[in-house]
Amino acid sequence: MHGIKVGRTVDGIVLGAGAAGLMCALVAGQRGRRILVLDRSNRIGKKILMSGGGKCNFTNLHITPGRYLCANPHFHKSALSRYTQWDFIELVEKHGISYFEKQTVNGLSGQLFCHETSKRIVAMLRSECEQAGVEILTDCETHEVNQSGSGGFHLKTSLGTFAAETLVVATGALSIPSLGGSGFGYKLAEQFGLEVLPTRAGLVPFTFSGTSGEQLKALAGTSCETIAHNERAEFREDMLFTHRGLSGPAMLQLSSYWMPGEPITLDLLPGSDGLEMLRNWKQQTPKSLLRTRLAQHLPRKLVAERERSGWLDFADLPLANWPDNALQSAARALKQWTLRPAGTEGYRTAEVTLGGINTDALSSKTMESPVSGLFFIGEVVDVTGHLGGFNFQWAWSSGHAAGQAI
Repeated sequence: MHGIKVGRTVDGIVLGAGAAGLMCALVAGQRGRRILVLDRSNRIGKKILMSGGGKCNFTNLHITPGRYLCANPHFHKSALSRYTQWDFIELVEKHGISYFEKQTVNGLSGQLFCHETSKRIVAMLRSECEQAGVEILTDCETHEVNQSGSGGFHLKTSLGTFAAETLVVATGALSIPSLGGSGFGYKLAEQFGLEVLPTRAGLVPFTFSGTSGEQLKALAGTSCETIAHNERAEFREDMLFTHRGLSGPAMLQLSSYWMPGEPITLDLLPGSDGLEMLRNWKQQTPKSLLRTRLAQHLPRKLVAERERSGWLDFADLPLANWPDNALQSAARALKQWTLRPAGTEGYRTAEVTLGGINTDALSSKTMESPVSGLFFIGEVVDVTGHLGGFNFQWAWSSGHAAGQAI
């Protein structure tokens, strides 16, 4: 796609050939606008390609504003309501892409994945762009962006200079730099006087050090269902112990609501009253060991770890010999396991970046900034979704909103 004449003026330039940028470009192209997409990577849609284990969790059936974090909790409502998950599903079906809803521990999750490969989603977006006359340049590093005197924008790039009436910044954010993540969009925003809210890694595994780190490292590879919570949020999902700490959907979700230094609490027996369960076991099978009963619900390695921390003095005694205060202690160890992460794995493995361009300065309808003709969409904006296709839907919705306006 290097056939475009360098130095050409177009109606609109989109910086970034990811989910939001491609959606914006194809929508604007369908309106008859001459659109050029510039991307610094060697191929389009890199994050789409790797998402969902190569199957692309492209949206969720249960999109609601409450599944997003934003300093202004109302900002994202407009775009999400005007281009919904059903609209994107219709596009997927139009291209004959087979998909399925993922099953989770709690039943169907609403998460939609490609049956075949995420390459189908990228091919769909590429096809729509081509049909709409959108031109795409890859391996194009943008060095400088300036407003022209007569309105519009001039860009100096590694492939020459370009000019356009409108400019859409869809450059992503800091997460997964190996796939092109960078802070370039934030720099542009600040250059044009927009506020950038503090950023941090989201949907990212927790790391631990010291005694807790050694505890968890010994459990590496073990997984179970849990309710993970702190003061602000609670998620019932699977959890995975790693050599560095805790991962899995429950941990990724909670990480977006976690601040450094805070503890997190794990409930290893979700959906049950732990103390009542232990008392019932004592009555029903008084000769059993607690570890024997727990092994029916939890991995043996995890039971052994909790045993050392919560009820070691009674571990080898039948339940009939347990006083009630010992049962209470064991129930707390299983239902209220409190840990203090040392940190997270950071942007290297984070699926999203929290924070970003302050939405107070953007139109919720068009995504335009106070600078006429300058738009910001996708992850670079301070809107972050939960795990499970919510961030892709924000990319489609915000891209569509800008695409109708540029």
